[in-house]
Amino acid sequence: MKFFSKITFICNLCFVASVILRFVEKAKQQQEDFRGLVLAKPLESTLAVLGYGAILVNAVFLLVYVFAAAAKKTKQIPRWIVIANLVFFIIQIYYFFISDF
Repeated sequence: MKFFSKITFICNLCFVASVILRFVEKAKQQQEDFRGLVLAKPLESTLAVLGYGAILVNAVFLLVYVFAAAAKKTKQIPRWIVIANLVFFIIQIYYFFISDF
């Protein structure tokens, strides 16, 4: 569970990076001469897949954590990782379902 929480946190950081890349690329595309922000396309693709898939990983992590908390088996996970993942999950729900980005 501790390893899964760290993977979820890394996916959430990739989500932030992919959203920032999207905003910057949209702003640069409005200018005339745009060749791409990241020259390494596999890196950009990896960030996008991990970033936009983070909502699913985050939802699974939070469900597993709730069931583990009900069974009182969450002592090994630092509380700050759980809180950070919960905050990222709320932001992701807003980004994907409520906002018009």
